[in-house]
Amino acid sequence: MMGEGEEEEEDLLLQECGGGGGVGGGKESSSGSSSSSSDHILVSLGALVPDQDEAARLVAAASHYHCHALRGHTQCSNVVPQWIQAPVAVVWSVVRRFDSPQAYKCFIRGCVLREGDGVSVGSTRDVTLVSGLPASCSTERLEILDDQHHVLSFRVVGGEHRLRNYTSVTSLHATTAGGRDATIVLESYVVDVPAGNSKEETLTFTDTVVRCNLQSLAKVCEHLALQQQQQHQDR
Repeated sequence: MMGEGEEEEEDLLLQECGGGGGVGGGKESSSGSSSSSSDHILVSLGALVPDQDEAARLVAAASHYHCHALRGHTQCSNVVPQWIQAPVAVVWSVVRRFDSPQAYKCFIRGCVLREGDGVSVGSTRDVTLVSGLPASCSTERLEILDDQHHVLSFRVVGGEHRLRNYTSVTSLHATTAGGRDATIVLESYVVDVPAGNSKEETLTFTDTVVRCNLQSLAKVCEHLALQQQQQHQDR
């Protein structure tokens, strides 16, 4: 169960990220053996992709990567979408940097590779978190880095934090808006429910962190895309 200090820190986090508002996925609530299934992803895309054919295409492309096995009531999972007005190539250039998550993850202060080169599966990184969170550091292992399908996955293997047995999968999917290239990002996760906390509390906290990171990713990539466009026009 969270102490008073941790509750205050989490309240500040929720306020900073807009109280958990905005577009998010449909939260997993059953005790089944898997989550983030095709239906789950389709629900999460509802507000972002009103065209049913386009949504179905995205679900077909994403469902393979975002189906997590759950250990009953001891774990929870969700998938969070984000629209970015920038081409996939631009977004992927930021996301694929396993060695530099602080480029867009606003709660990370620094990152140092512990093992590997940052592009090979099995590479590990030590992440230092900003103050104000109920956590201080995290050790994470690269599980997937797929440049062809634009998929990155990592697993938390150590550190001082609440997210035990946390695995994240992020996939990028090309789309268009008004004749311009855009990207839909899906980030799913599975994590243990801490002793003394409910699934709902764990989902709310984790969704807020993921959503805040994705909103930051959108700002970074849209700015980068605009810079690249201006540089191209100036040539």
